[in-house]
Amino acid sequence: MTEQLLARDGVLRKESLHASVASPLLDTMTFLNEITLRYPEAISFAPGRPYDGFFGNEQIFDYMHRYLDHLAEQGRTAEEIRTVLFQYGPTPGLIRTVIADSLAQDEGIDVPPESIVVTVGAQEGMLLTLRALFAAPEDVLLVASPCYVGITGAACLLNLPVTPVPERPDGLDVADVEAAILAEAAQGRRARAFYVVPDHSNPSGTTMEPGARRELLDLCARHGVLVLEDTPYRLVSPGLPHPTLKSLDRAHGVVHIGSFSKTVFPGARVGFVIADQPVVDAEGGTGLLADEISKIKSMVTVNTPSLSQAAVAGVLLAADGRLSEFSGPAAGYYGDAMKTTLDALDRHLPPARRAALGVGWNTPTGGFFIRVDVPFAADEQALHRSAHDFGVIWTPMSYFHPEGGGGRQLRLSTSYLSDEQIEQGVARLTRFIEAQASRL
Repeated sequence: MTEQLLARDGVLRKESLHASVASPLLDTMTFLNEITLRYPEAISFAPGRPYDGFFGNEQIFDYMHRYLDHLAEQGRTAEEIRTVLFQYGPTPGLIRTVIADSLAQDEGIDVPPESIVVTVGAQEGMLLTLRALFAAPEDVLLVASPCYVGITGAACLLNLPVTPVPERPDGLDVADVEAAILAEAAQGRRARAFYVVPDHSNPSGTTMEPGARRELLDLCARHGVLVLEDTPYRLVSPGLPHPTLKSLDRAHGVVHIGSFSKTVFPGARVGFVIADQPVVDAEGGTGLLADEISKIKSMVTVNTPSLSQAAVAGVLLAADGRLSEFSGPAAGYYGDAMKTTLDALDRHLPPARRAALGVGWNTPTGGFFIRVDVPFAADEQALHRSAHDFGVIWTPMSYFHPEGGGGRQLRLSTSYLSDEQIEQGVARLTRFIEAQASRL
């Protein structure tokens, strides 16, 4: 009888759907999009997207032709090339060798192509990896918090419990990760994996120092916890990056999730997972975790679109695998945008004024994001007022705290705006902060 009441006259009860559709987490991006559309004249520091000025309408054809030439150089016939582009492709990906060569050149990550799965953006990589790894009811995902909503959203879709490891003001402390692992064990649960963005993280902008990276790997190895490393901002930040966790990994303890959205272009929707962990079955047969992830992918997206893979491979081939060189101009631009924003904040909110207001911010060395501390609730109501009355949009940091923190913080994205927009936007933000603080 209950089942019949779930749908009547074609109407479904929302409570009869999966619980994730009612989660506020899945509404965050929709809400920000609605705010942006509702106030088109507002300057938006919300979208963490690449700057449009780096894209040319004709570039895509150059990238595609470079990959087609590569196939021809390998001896592929015209008919074979046609099949590569127009037919369903192999589930693990067409361009794994090209990606592996680039990773070895640029990141010092030396893995066989067979350990790579090409995904529909990093987001699919997260979902597939979590689905493969989390099997028992006691398995728990640890996340550095605040964290990217994509990983907590994927966990929500899969009904996976998430335990945050709060960052300190200067970033992640490895001792806090161990404390979380031990606390889970004391409750009869197992920390299966720990998700972290070690370079210019979204949303806090923090970066792990090399020593802390090695400490984290040693700690997780001792406790049998896999590290899920997400690295979207490394090659679009100025300066020489620290080594990736995967390049330091000697015990197959890191699953590396990568993306070409920031470095090449997001419209391609191409990412990848490095999953070189050996997997042994009950009969003693061995394979790689990448093989298991590919099986799951075959039932989700079948394969990553061949045209998108071709475009990305064309960029990597044209750059001789040096994606860092291809991304050099973008890294310079984003570094300048970050400095422009920080300088504007300093000018509009000098030390004495921000001390009186109770305002502060961190100073990331790269990436797209700045965390701003404010003396009032930086919630959706405040965001509406900011957009409507002051013409400036930002993102509440509370979106990124699984534990419910960040209520008096906001995130500024510096990547998508011109210098003039940044200057005007910070001026508007300052007026909003002063007005909101005066109401306390």
